[in-house]
Amino acid sequence: MSNQRCTSVWDAIDDPPEEAENMKLRSALLSTLKDPITRTGMSQAQAVKLFGVTQLRISDLMRGKINLFGLDLLVNMAAAAGFHIEMRVLEVT
Repeated sequence: MSNQRCTSVWDAIDDPPEEAENMKLRSALLSTLKDPITRTGMSQAQAVKLFGVTQLRISDLMRGKINLFGLDLLVNMAAAAGFHIEMRVLEVT
């Protein structure tokens, strides 16, 4: 067992670095989209209208099924809900 410290759970997974970066982005978006639903007690029917997706997608979102969401869909859902997304790319040294 290694004593290596990771900055994110996604860094600790033995996936290629590009997959870990993709999972980090999807995780951040999923969490951001889930927050207003839980914070306001919004119904899934209201969330369907807000995000422009099906009830099944909202159910998957609330259950944290990250593997069912690609970046494109999460970005589209965020934009539909009025979120502004910024991206920052840093060179790893």
